[in-house]
Amino acid sequence: MPEVNVTEMVQEVQLPEQKEFDGRLFPLALGAVALQDMTSTLQWAHNQQTTIDQLLLENGAIVFRGLPIKDPADFDSFVKAFGGEPLEYVGGAAPRRVVVGNVFTANEAPPDQLIPFHHEMAQVPTFPSRLFFYCDVAPPSGGQTPLALSHVVYRRMQERHPDFVHKLEQEGVRYTRVLPDGDDPTSPIGRGWQSTFQTEDKAEAERKAAAQGTSTEWLPNGCLKTITKVLPAVRVEERTGRKTWFNSVIAAYRGWRDSRNCAEKAVTFGDGSPMPPDVMDSLDEVFRDVAVAVTWQKGDVIVVDNRLVLHSRRSFTPPRRILAALVK
Repeated sequence: MPEVNVTEMVQEVQLPEQKEFDGRLFPLALGAVALQDMTSTLQWAHNQQTTIDQLLLENGAIVFRGLPIKDPADFDSFVKAFGGEPLEYVGGAAPRRVVVGNVFTANEAPPDQLIPFHHEMAQVPTFPSRLFFYCDVAPPSGGQTPLALSHVVYRRMQERHPDFVHKLEQEGVRYTRVLPDGDDPTSPIGRGWQSTFQTEDKAEAERKAAAQGTSTEWLPNGCLKTITKVLPAVRVEERTGRKTWFNSVIAAYRGWRDSRNCAEKAVTFGDGSPMPPDVMDSLDEVFRDVAVAVTWQKGDVIVVDNRLVLHSRRSFTPPRRILAALVK
């Protein structure tokens, strides 16, 4: 397997957690060789935009290790050096807080809770093309951000459950969620309707939801019930021609559970029929088999092509601080 030669500044390294798919180690890992300050790092990132774009297309995700990124402001500058327009987090479920610039906290769900696999914002029509994650504080244990190649998940599910996959492709999916009146930090999907739609005005929230094709219903307790239009659960990635498992089916089915939401009803086929429990168990098995969970180190940056790779979060022992940035 040939090594990737990026420049004399950054070279391919191997990590113990990597797995091989289609003749490549996943994810690609690059270690800093001669980048010792942010000035040279940002110049390198700016100069290598085309190369990194190609490596992301070929590999799906890249782990950068050993870069001189010391704090959230450095991370924000690093993301911006690659170009690309930031994407507002409108319609997502995860509790988050802005930290600096276009950087915010990753999902702040309680540390004992697993966040299942998903493509970021797959439950809304406008989703980011690229995700950046940065390890500001590495947890004492756990807390990995497992990654999975979407075309591999599709392939495995097609082999196991062709009838289910056919129905999924034909029918698409709908997502149903009840948003609290104000953020609920005890829930992995506790983002209130105000944060979700970035407004305190109910009419404005309704307009923003409608623009995404989402229907709304105000409940007596001030919560907002949202039901998406039918969305594709399998997409053909035009750059590769491969079918991808582009959805949040297992995330909704396993993870959208709190005092307001029933996870089993959170995602259905487009015709309203439920997901088969046995197939959901099998999907869990597929993800366990193909997942790659790199243990975070302080300063690590992981760049994910959101159209090619799903991600999740394992439970952890605090403290842990992973930051994120979304790019259109």
